[in-house]
Amino acid sequence: MQKQNISALQLFYIIFGFELGTTMIIGIGAEAKQDAWLVILISMLTGMILMGVYTQLSVYYPDDTLVQMIPKIIGKYLSYPLIIIYILHFIYSAARACRDFGVLIVSTILVDTPLVVIIGSFMVLMMYCLRGGLETFGRMGEVILPIYILATVVVWFLIFSTGQFNIKNLTPVLGYGLKPILKEVFPVTINFPFGEAFIIMMFFPFLNNRKNVRKVGMAVILITGLLLTANIVITLSVLGPGIYKKDLFPLLTATRLVSIADFLERFDALIILMMVVGVFFKIGGWAFGAAVAISQLLKINDMKSVLLALGTIITPLSLLIASNFTRHLELGLEYFVPYFHVPLQIIFPIILLFIAFIRKKLNLDNYSD
Repeated sequence: MQKQNISALQLFYIIFGFELGTTMIIGIGAEAKQDAWLVILISMLTGMILMGVYTQLSVYYPDDTLVQMIPKIIGKYLSYPLIIIYILHFIYSAARACRDFGVLIVSTILVDTPLVVIIGSFMVLMMYCLRGGLETFGRMGEVILPIYILATVVVWFLIFSTGQFNIKNLTPVLGYGLKPILKEVFPVTINFPFGEAFIIMMFFPFLNNRKNVRKVGMAVILITGLLLTANIVITLSVLGPGIYKKDLFPLLTATRLVSIADFLERFDALIILMMVVGVFFKIGGWAFGAAVAISQLLKINDMKSVLLALGTIITPLSLLIASNFTRHLELGLEYFVPYFHVPLQIIFPIILLFIAFIRKKLNLDNYSD
């Protein structure tokens, strides 16, 4: 497989965009009501612990992706089923992100356009970028993500300027106790978006300076968590916990309230732009991870054919995973998160780190085919 290198900043932008994905506009932690922002802060702290697990594995095996280090840790034959499950996880997660994107676009600006056309067109663009190589993907991050952050700040300023902004919507703090907060933290928010950062282990070997592994990983979790916290605080202050809980896209709803001198309106186009950028890196991260994993498993040198195959799989899969968007969300929260996210993003990495630690201490590093 052809190897390309990216800088620490490029990797930061890729995973930062991946982490934000759709989370900026979806009502995370809604069941905790006015304490939703505390859900993000607690999840961020636990996410940093998980990132410590991911980065330590990469420190132990600096030249290997997750797929390459698994056989070295648990053996060749035991590793095959686990690697295949991870590949399926990458593909299915990419399809879910496509569905999120398609539904938002259909429900907001292209209401008469078939979902398959929107998702298919986006996947063509996505695969075209990834076929250019990881360096191209990294440069996209350097160009687009600063604009994304600027657009976010502009949206916050506009929402803050509305007469409906009321910080008292965040009170009383801990009004319902810790239980609803912790129920939102685990298993949902700790896994989405923070646990999904384990995809970074598919990128670490491409980093041109491996000494930056832990710095990049921790910076992604910290900045993502703080950005999401600020976003929820602003959105809750405008909408209140009642509307925030019921609305599928609360940030979009809050932005639609913005009106400057009854002349400048419809700033929700900025939210659509943010969604496109976020999903671009979300799908790109999952698709790249799947392509690298398949290429390394099957010993394919050129990923372009693998990416083409993935593009043709992800598009129809995104349409078939659920009959409607409500069912799509239910499947994610009730089945995918507890039965796939928890073991693949939390349990297995911790077990792998424990075994790797023992192997290092006992000098059992030699791996034989």
